[in-house]
Amino acid sequence: MNRNKGVTGPQGFRAAGIAAGIKESGALDLTLVVNDGPSDAAAGVFTTNKVKAAPVLWSQQVIQSRRLTAVVLNSGGANACTGPEGFQDTHATAEKVAEVLGTGAVDVAVCSTGLIGERLPMDKILTGVENVAKELDSSVEAGLNAATGVMTTDSRPKQSWQASEQGWSVGGFVKGAGMLAPNLATMLSVITTDAKISGDQLDKALRLATSRTFDRLDVDGGTSTNDTVLVLASGASGVEPSFEDFTALLTEVAGDLVKQLQGDAEGVTKEISITVKQAATEAEAVHIGRTVAEDNLVKTALFGSDPNWGRIAMALGRADAQIDPDKLQILINGVSLYRNGTRDRDRSEADLSGRDIEIVIDLNWGDAEATVLTTDLSHAYVEENSAYSS
Repeated sequence: MNRNKGVTGPQGFRAAGIAAGIKESGALDLTLVVNDGPSDAAAGVFTTNKVKAAPVLWSQQVIQSRRLTAVVLNSGGANACTGPEGFQDTHATAEKVAEVLGTGAVDVAVCSTGLIGERLPMDKILTGVENVAKELDSSVEAGLNAATGVMTTDSRPKQSWQASEQGWSVGGFVKGAGMLAPNLATMLSVITTDAKISGDQLDKALRLATSRTFDRLDVDGGTSTNDTVLVLASGASGVEPSFEDFTALLTEVAGDLVKQLQGDAEGVTKEISITVKQAATEAEAVHIGRTVAEDNLVKTALFGSDPNWGRIAMALGRADAQIDPDKLQILINGVSLYRNGTRDRDRSEADLSGRDIEIVIDLNWGDAEATVLTTDLSHAYVEENSAYSS
């Protein structure tokens, strides 16, 4: 996996990121990704939050055609809960991109991230679109600038690229550091590929990939108003992989992006994986993992490097799933601390002093399995989210 490349890694794509003046800090805040083809296949998945930002509503409409020429993204303002005027701002942004690129507004997806409830500075957005289009390039640096332009509380840009043995590749970037939960996260991600694949197949592959990657990250239980993952296919490699091969590589790149989200989550000091084994169904395994991941008593114990298996047992026991406490086993970093209804080895044997923590919950009930990723609840998380308006 190559984290030095992102959306400009695959053939047929140009990108740019500039400082349009949306952020008072002067940081990069406007990104444009363009698919030069020959194909313009595209697909997207979006937040399940009932309070959806204007750019989500717009992009959900235009993606129905399974094609896109460009994606424009801004940080510094979510354009969420801004009423009809906010939707008009999104439409105007798409129209401006279309004008600059010589395409139609229905071929342009729009994404925004930042403070909820404020209108965007449209004069800066529209002028910024003209300027960012002048910077479009297929270079590694252009891809990095694009990844940087979408950052909010992120400490670093996050991108990934991987090539197949057949000569096609998948690349992408993602932003997100807080309000991370199932149903994606407070995150925006653009993924590109030069494989030949239809829009309908792209949609199917994206949903399979995100269900096992983005939907398995849960930092704090918050589902954002702006979550968006878009994938664009240029077909520029001339190679048409099997659906299985394409989905596998797409999932691999998405998984790497998610690991970077976990590692850069707000206030993170522990990167935690929760694997639920031998569940009745995969859905129940995911549900149990999420229930444990969102439990504040579990998260604070892990922040303190305390292998408190009792809190894990409490959390999983309240999940709406088939669980028999006399059958289950809880392991932390390879040490069995609870088995068949009572404690097993002494908790002092589990070393949690490092950054990575692996929790395994074996239900001994069925044959389904799933892993959910989360982080600890630290002083820094509380301080950052009490000081930063999100």
